[in-house]
Amino acid sequence: MARRTDAASAGTPATVALARAGVAFTAHAYAHDPRAAAYGLEAAEKLGLDPARVFKTLLATVDGALAVGIVPVADQLDLKALAGALGGKRAEMADPAVAERKTGYVVGGISPIGQKTALPTVLDETAILCETIYVSGGRRGLDLELAPDDLLAVTDGRYAPIARPR
Repeated sequence: MARRTDAASAGTPATVALARAGVAFTAHAYAHDPRAAAYGLEAAEKLGLDPARVFKTLLATVDGALAVGIVPVADQLDLKALAGALGGKRAEMADPAVAERKTGYVVGGISPIGQKTALPTVLDETAILCETIYVSGGRRGLDLELAPDDLLAVTDGRYAPIARPR
C-alpha cells in the first residue's frame, strides 16, 4: 500500500499525521451525499466494501474525560465496555459540539488520526481480523485504508472488545 498525495487525500490533519509518521495508507474519496443518515455505512456502500472493514470514530466521556472508540460502522459502541477498557466505571456519548472542538473535525468526518487533542483511543478487537481497515480521513467523503496495528501505533491506542451489534 503506497502513500497517496493526490488532491483527494492532501491536506487533512489525518493524512499529514500519517505521512509524518511514515505510515503506509491509501486515501479513498467518494461523493458524499449530505442527506446520508449514517456516514460510515454510506462510505462502505459508496466504496463497495464489507461494512465489517469500515470503522467509525466516536467520542465519549469516560468518568468525565474524553476518549475515542472506533467500531465497525454496522455496530454500536458499547459504552460500558469502553469504560472498562480504559479503567473507568461510566461512559456516555460526548456532545457533538465538544467532539468537533476537541478533534478539529466535523461530525461525520471525525478521524481518529491527527486530532487537535490527543485522546485515549480504543479500537474494537474485530479489526485484528482484517489486513487493512478503513477510517475517516478527516472530512466527509474521504476514508483512509491502513493496517489496524498502524492505526493504533499512530494514535497510541489499544484493542478491546468495545462493539456490539445494533
